[in-house]
Amino acid sequence: MPKIKRDGVDIYYEVHGDGPPLLLTHGYSSTSAMWQGQVAALSKRHRLVLWDMRGHGQSDYPSDPAAYSEALTVADMAALLDAVGAEKAIVGGLSLGGYMSLAFYRAHPERVRALLIIDTGPGFKKDDARDAWNKRAYDTAEKFEREGLDLLKSLSRERSTVTHRDASGLALAARGMLTQRDARVIELLPDIKVPSLIVVGADDAPFLAASDYMAAKIPGARKVVIPAAGHAVNIDQPQAFIEAVLPFLDDFEAKAAKAAS
Repeated sequence: MPKIKRDGVDIYYEVHGDGPPLLLTHGYSSTSAMWQGQVAALSKRHRLVLWDMRGHGQSDYPSDPAAYSEALTVADMAALLDAVGAEKAIVGGLSLGGYMSLAFYRAHPERVRALLIIDTGPGFKKDDARDAWNKRAYDTAEKFEREGLDLLKSLSRERSTVTHRDASGLALAARGMLTQRDARVIELLPDIKVPSLIVVGADDAPFLAASDYMAAKIPGARKVVIPAAGHAVNIDQPQAFIEAVLPFLDDFEAKAAKAAS
């Protein structure tokens, strides 16, 4: 079971297949297991790197609130790429994982070859909207502290069957990683210079407008809306999800190979 140690915090990861690296990050309170239905397809031509964010799954659950932040998550992603010997990678994720992928691009644009942004919001320009989001994150933290892991059973499909060791990490992650401090990620969108694919479930109402916004702001971005899918689009419609992502990856790699020849 491979892990990297980050200032005393063990971060779980797994690698599938070989080829150009592809790093995928799960959503808040989910785990790397959410991608299991895509491992076979995505690892045929890529070295697929999956991982559990701190406070989730098989990674550590540090008790210090300061061990959970956007900056530390981005640094974990960079350390994972270092661990697998990847100078650059296609970087993507779902929901919080997609937001962290955008944050990773902001911090390390030279390490990102392309972006996969799935059922994700890019943050908020206005303080009142960010404050409302953060209030929901703090409320979620308090619910996990009151109800424990039983709370997962009442959440969305991709989280009802996940495995965490204890709810403390999820509460701390809600406060430190799910909350947002500024508008730096959303303001970054027009400056993204890599091919970007935005995927959203047609029934994922809270993220439809955000997906439209990102598609309009990221230069040259492609957007795919998948019918009969909610927030966990890759779980709700696994085949349609792969049919959206693989052509993007194949086209990107073909153009990259041509440019390099």
